[in-house]
Amino acid sequence: MNSIAALLAITCLFLLGSSRLLVSIRMVAFQGVLLGIMPLLAAGSHHLGMGAFALCLTNIGLKSILLPWLLRTALFTSGTRREIEPFIGFGASIMSGVVLLAISGYIVKRLETTAQLSSSITLIAGFFMVFTGLFLLITRRKALTQTLGFLVLENGVFTTGLSLGSEFSVYVELGILLDVFVGIFLMGIMLFHIDKEFDHLDVDRFNELSDLTIDVSETEEVSE
Repeated sequence: MNSIAALLAITCLFLLGSSRLLVSIRMVAFQGVLLGIMPLLAAGSHHLGMGAFALCLTNIGLKSILLPWLLRTALFTSGTRREIEPFIGFGASIMSGVVLLAISGYIVKRLETTAQLSSSITLIAGFFMVFTGLFLLITRRKALTQTLGFLVLENGVFTTGLSLGSEFSVYVELGILLDVFVGIFLMGIMLFHIDKEFDHLDVDRFNELSDLTIDVSETEEVSE
């Protein structure tokens, strides 16, 4: 579990420092594989049940195969390859990620004084993924990168819930996975329509939209 948590934290740092959207999609897909393995390790060899296998298959199937395929299709259709000029640069994003990782460790350390945690390192990785997802949603301009941030945010919620070890976590996580699938599917449809109508996926440029202006010469011809 601790090794997987460390890999999840490393993928988040890659996401913060990478401008290539295809690499970011692959990192999120790799997170899906890691999250699929985690329920099996958390359950242990003597307590493997249908719930653990269901979480494993749904995580790998949705987060590492289906949703990345949908995002890659949107990427290739739009022709966009890189995240250009984010609100916070990539070097500063990595430094911010280190700070967020430290904050996650501080939060977990405070929680350890009030509750018994099954895996503090996994919980740190979960909080860090939540913060990374929020950071990507706020600081990136491309709609596709913001969609990846939403998916990383949910991955962090999944990791946090799994590390806390609730007996109802299987049913809760399966419900969250369904919501995430619907949300990413709708986001994929929106990406196709945005690219079709505006020829770009830069949401920051939407503030330049205005009502259609009527050509004065056309109005004069109509009046005549």
